[in-house]
Amino acid sequence: MNQRGPHISRHELERHGIGNVAAAHWNYRRPALYEESVRRGEAQIAEGGALIAMTGVHTGRSPNDKYIVREPSSEHDIWWGDVNRPISRDVFNDIHGRVAAYLQGKEVFVQDCHAGADESYRLPIRVVSELAWHSLFARNLFITPADEHLADHEPAFTIVQVPGFKARPETDGTNSETVVLLDFARRLVLIGGTAYAGECKKSVFTIMNYLMPAQGVLPMHCSVSVGEDGAPAVFFGLSGTGKTTLSADPTRMLLGDDEHGWSQDGLFNFEGGCYAKVIRLSASAEPAIHATTRMFGTVLENVVMDPDTHVLDLDDGSHTENTRGAYPLASIPNASPTGVSGHPTNIVMLTADAFGVLPPIARLTPEQAIYHFLSGYTAKVAGTERGLGREPQATFSTCFGAPFMPRRPTTYARLLRERIERTGARCWLVNTGWTGGPYGTGERMAIGHTRALLGAALEGKLDGVPCSHDNPFGLAVPEHCPDVPDSVLDARSTWADKQAYDEQARDLVGRFHENFTQFSREVDKGVQAAAPMAA
Repeated sequence: MNQRGPHISRHELERHGIGNVAAAHWNYRRPALYEESVRRGEAQIAEGGALIAMTGVHTGRSPNDKYIVREPSSEHDIWWGDVNRPISRDVFNDIHGRVAAYLQGKEVFVQDCHAGADESYRLPIRVVSELAWHSLFARNLFITPADEHLADHEPAFTIVQVPGFKARPETDGTNSETVVLLDFARRLVLIGGTAYAGECKKSVFTIMNYLMPAQGVLPMHCSVSVGEDGAPAVFFGLSGTGKTTLSADPTRMLLGDDEHGWSQDGLFNFEGGCYAKVIRLSASAEPAIHATTRMFGTVLENVVMDPDTHVLDLDDGSHTENTRGAYPLASIPNASPTGVSGHPTNIVMLTADAFGVLPPIARLTPEQAIYHFLSGYTAKVAGTERGLGREPQATFSTCFGAPFMPRRPTTYARLLRERIERTGARCWLVNTGWTGGPYGTGERMAIGHTRALLGAALEGKLDGVPCSHDNPFGLAVPEHCPDVPDSVLDARSTWADKQAYDEQARDLVGRFHENFTQFSREVDKGVQAAAPMAA
């Protein structure tokens, strides 16, 4: 095999069933991957130095094309259903053989990396791709081992992404020609038919979400920042809730923006980079993230630029609303150099309530925190996803990341409750959505108010403040907060039509109850009693 690169592992590609390739490019650094990406016509260089790549038909994940091999070592631990669909070992092996045949005679790019900043739980991984820019993406997003360790790097899991490979739905039994297949026994992921790089990132997250609980670590879909006093805060939240924006505070150190573990010793980032949405990114609102779009080394997916000047247009969503930037954490000035911190003192669960009935902030009991963690509520509005109508749509994504959770949600909830009770972390529900009415009638919560509320909560300024429980959700809502009008804190008082508020609130309470029936038999009476009040 023709092998090139500065650091070639002695654990060769043949162990993954890959052989007879035209060339294997090992562990190239960013400049070399730029050269290869441009030379091969995969990407272009924008003004400022970022690399722009187009992902074709797939500009986001394909959740209906994800499968896990049903096999003895893991089948009793998997939460089988619409999220984790089973596929047989025979079908996986057949597709694996066709992937290997597809790669024969082609060039491949290999990056040996780690997932997990805490060395006690670090997972060695390998990313094999047919596109050079995918190799740069992996180098940006994951943790790069020291050069002297690469020759002996032995991956515990390998991800093979081949956008040019197509499955055969009629014989494979897959949903489409696109596949994301995970085999925990063979420790192998096959991604075919999509160039969207986020599939690789989230496949590694899924692996960590499977492995970590068995080691006593709670894996979390969250961002983490650390205050000047050294106290970390965890921010759970789905897309559109402000998870990235609110954690990117220049007065706090960023541990990571998306995936973390909480062990007996504290928090640690799973990644070495960030994967941020950049559509309509503002230099004034998010200066640190905006600056990365003008940096050498950043990979921009599906971002529009002028064909002559190569100047970026971050406001143009003609390719997709899901434009993305992938960059190493070192590109953020206030990022943690270690990716490791102590236990959090605050846990924030973010929701963008488009119905406008949840309060802007509420203190949660441990039981309420588990209820809302298992619920994972937010709401989507027109423009956030294709096919959404004019009315908001309630979304419940358990653990704030259902598509990436292979185990039963209560597995993660039990770990979270144990950590909360052991550390005494304060828990908060923060609504970054609408106030004064639902989407279309009310207004989006003022970001200044949200920042003031969040700052007061993290700094302990809301401790001892009287709370009102006079709301349909049984939440403890502070009656006062510095720099925020008292009237903003009471969601009902912001509505001109109080009867309309009551009706909308009853409707949302009913949605919470209906969704939670799937977990009610697996939680204790305290968590059951933490549900919003009956309509």
